[in-house]
Amino acid sequence: MGIIPRAVSRDTEGAPRIWIHAVSLGEVKAAIPVTKALREILPDCSILFSTTTQHGRSLAAKSLRDIPIFYAPIDVGFSVRKALSRARPDVMVFMETELWPLWIWEANSRGIKTALINGRISPRSIGTYLRFRTLFRHVLGKIDVFSMISDQDANRIVSLGADPKNVVVNGNSKYELLIDMARPGIEQEMRTQLNLQGSQKVFIAGSIRKGEEKLILEVYEALSRTFPNMVLVIAPRHIKRTRLIEEVLKSRGIRYQLRTDLEKPGTKRTEPVVIINNFGELFKLYSVGDIIFCGGSLIPVGGQNPLEAAVWGKVVFYGPSMEDFLDAKAMLEAVKAGIMVSKPEEFCEKASWLLDHPEINARRGTLAREAIARNQGAARRHAGIVADLLRDHGLEV
Repeated sequence: MGIIPRAVSRDTEGAPRIWIHAVSLGEVKAAIPVTKALREILPDCSILFSTTTQHGRSLAAKSLRDIPIFYAPIDVGFSVRKALSRARPDVMVFMETELWPLWIWEANSRGIKTALINGRISPRSIGTYLRFRTLFRHVLGKIDVFSMISDQDANRIVSLGADPKNVVVNGNSKYELLIDMARPGIEQEMRTQLNLQGSQKVFIAGSIRKGEEKLILEVYEALSRTFPNMVLVIAPRHIKRTRLIEEVLKSRGIRYQLRTDLEKPGTKRTEPVVIINNFGELFKLYSVGDIIFCGGSLIPVGGQNPLEAAVWGKVVFYGPSMEDFLDAKAMLEAVKAGIMVSKPEEFCEKASWLLDHPEINARRGTLAREAIARNQGAARRHAGIVADLLRDHGLEV
């Protein structure tokens, strides 16, 4: 309803005032390094940070302890006006593809500068946007600068009506946070929690969508014939699907345990399959994977971020639908650390080869992590765009 805590306006000091909006967990991950870079470039600035989802808010509050975090207004006139009146930003920063028409129009009418940062328009969504091109042309005309992830994203935003003079390309700021998150010691923590023994092989299937578990289980059963002690960790994209995965495992006679059961005192993993039925642990689990599959890619939903596994020095498998992460896919495939598969037989053959050649598997994984590290700096470039926007419009920075 646009009700921002009064402490946000009363106790937040400094200038200029920068409001960053990141809807959910993915956008927050991209926004955190940009926010930290802004603090370095503009040490006297005041930063406000809003989210829409609870999980996004939790991560922001944990990572940005000295910045006020609050829920964003819904995109209707009275709530947007109330929020902007209380927050009083000099610049409004939207992350990725957050195009809220009334919010942007109201900010523009008040003389508040606007920026779209770490911008991305996926091939999967461009068709929908183009059907409403007239609306988006008016909205995009109110945004002062677009700092996009890739040339393809830049071309797509221009095709929707953005002024090419206001569009720049600065890379993906999510890379910075991944490097920071992949901390030493996490691997041993996860090995202990999963009760992994010695060189026991681990197959991790992350963010699995409906229908993908069939391929995963076929591959797992085939690999288990060669590597009989292999552990499968399967993480559904939505926890509510846990029961359905349990039913599939039971129908195939595969023993399993739930991740939450392993948290009980005195309980260890003894079964070959673990279903991840809690939130926020998948990134850490990737650290112990020997074979990793990135879900949401065998069905046409655009995939998930393969770099969350690759940053641990891992080769990543995925299906044909990776439209939302083409830059990450290209980065990994350039160093042979990203492998596309579409059939169980193909997946099993390629995974077996990597397991039989651990030195090559490790070397490709190292190249993947190095490729991510070379892309550091995007967050500071995006932050610099915001600082330049303020300077160009005569605001003191």
